[in-house]
Amino acid sequence: MSIDRTLAGRPGHNRGQTYPAEVLTADEVRALMRATNRGNTGIRNRALIAVLYRAGLRLSEALALKPSDVDVDGGTIRVLHGKGDRARTVGLDHGAAALVGRWLDQRRNLGLNGRRRLFTKLDGSKWSPQGVREMLKRAAAKAGIEKRVHPHGLRHTHAAELAREGAPTNLIQAQLGHASLAVTDRYLRHIAPRELVETIRRRAWDL
Repeated sequence: MSIDRTLAGRPGHNRGQTYPAEVLTADEVRALMRATNRGNTGIRNRALIAVLYRAGLRLSEALALKPSDVDVDGGTIRVLHGKGDRARTVGLDHGAAALVGRWLDQRRNLGLNGRRRLFTKLDGSKWSPQGVREMLKRAAAKAGIEKRVHPHGLRHTHAAELAREGAPTNLIQAQLGHASLAVTDRYLRHIAPRELVETIRRRAWDL
């Protein structure tokens, strides 16, 4: 499995060219959220960023959610159709859950019922993956973030943070919805090569 983001065939990129995953810092994610629009659009955007970043969902999984799939008080999200059509329940911390809860309240104020997807346009119509990517791109530019900011990068960031915090690989596997521990191990070695980095940093060198 390749973790690189292949940009083959996109305008301005050479066919077959790949780029490594770029992990954001916590401060960069905060800046990204602060750079989103104000009002209802911003409340929705920050809730989606929270789900991608703090729950590690794939964009397709996040856009498929319905309000009933989220338990704000319990801190859980139920993904009914993950990759390979596998269902799973993931955790969501209190801060992220609060952002989702605020969007749920605003949805009701907008007259959006529970049969509609959790993340839609404000009129209830479908919010496309490309629309989300463009939103993140605009917010990143406004925030002055020079890294490539995209939905899967927020998932990478979630996994890297869990690895740095010492979470067991099987827990990370369950959260990300990987088919096997081997997949998660390759994923983490690519985006969070912790042992390698720590070993190199311990080496002494003076100029």
